[in-house]
Amino acid sequence: MRVFDLPPVITDLVVARNRLRDHYLSAALDFTLDGNLIGDIGEAVAAELFGLKLSPRNGTGIDGYAPDGRTVQVKATGTNRGPAFRMVDTRASHLLFLEFNLDELKGEIIFNGPEEVAIRFLPASWVGQRSLTKRQIRQADMLVPEDQRLPRIR
Repeated sequence: MRVFDLPPVITDLVVARNRLRDHYLSAALDFTLDGNLIGDIGEAVAAELFGLKLSPRNGTGIDGYAPDGRTVQVKATGTNRGPAFRMVDTRASHLLFLEFNLDELKGEIIFNGPEEVAIRFLPASWVGQRSLTKRQIRQADMLVPEDQRLPRIR
């Protein structure tokens, strides 16, 4: 199952954001949850769904460890975009990419597989940050054999 409900503590945050957005609707303010907050939510949700042990922030491209010991990078979006990558010295063995639909309080696992499968869609080297399109990350996910996916624990 790829679609999941957001955990209650995150739902509370999103509902509060939605109330704030609705209150200031005439001002056309979006109160977008993005950047580091969505990334942190992604890591927290991935830890709950897959039993990850999260690592302290260290800039290595490894966000945590799966129960079987695999290193994991977690990417997340709440803005309907593909995952962004930067050049790092160490790549994780596994990538999870989650998409959040904050209006419906749902999430979806878009990619669950070896990180190297996804980054094949990127150039061999680049400067700054590069993103995959939603189409590319979905194509990459279709290339992952079922036995290479992390199993959900709940």
